[in-house]
Amino acid sequence: MNVDNNENFLDDDGQANHEQQLNEDMNQELQEDSQNTNIDYVNELEEKVEEYKKALAQSDKTIKEQKDIVLRSRAEVDNIRKRSEGEITKAKKFALERLLSEILPVIDNLERALDSAKADKSDDNTAITEGVELTLKTLHDTVSKFGLETINPIGEDFNPELHQAMSIQESPDFDSNKCMLVMQKGYILNGRVIRPAMVMVSK
Repeated sequence: MNVDNNENFLDDDGQANHEQQLNEDMNQELQEDSQNTNIDYVNELEEKVEEYKKALAQSDKTIKEQKDIVLRSRAEVDNIRKRSEGEITKAKKFALERLLSEILPVIDNLERALDSAKADKSDDNTAITEGVELTLKTLHDTVSKFGLETINPIGEDFNPELHQAMSIQESPDFDSNKCMLVMQKGYILNGRVIRPAMVMVSK
């Protein structure tokens, strides 16, 4: 009886050891599986992070390209606007210059008529003189509003940029290189000479 009991006890003890070993093996396998799972999960996360980084870099590149396109488009539109404004301004100035150039002979004729009327001391010309003088003043006031300035350089130094010398003569009343007589007035439009003054220059 004692021998059998001892054998049963040994069998039970061996079985317990076996079960414990099995449990340890299972725990170790679970730990290894858990570690492998964690490694795989981390690797998967790292791959996703890399994908996100690449996608973000591509997005940044796309945004930069689109921003450059927008900036270039704005610059192009601004250049077109400036060119258009410049062309419109030039067209206006050219049209105005042509118009005023056509008016200048009218002013010249009125000035000649006024000089002739003033030279005639007859009382019959008084009303005509006043009428021509008023018309000429009104015309001068009108064209001056558009930037037209008169060049009447009597007594001034001769300037080839503003004056056209028609003749050169000696004069006791003027120093050398002076505009001693204005044969025809010149005109400046917005800082640009559209007709130089025709003058006689002293020597």
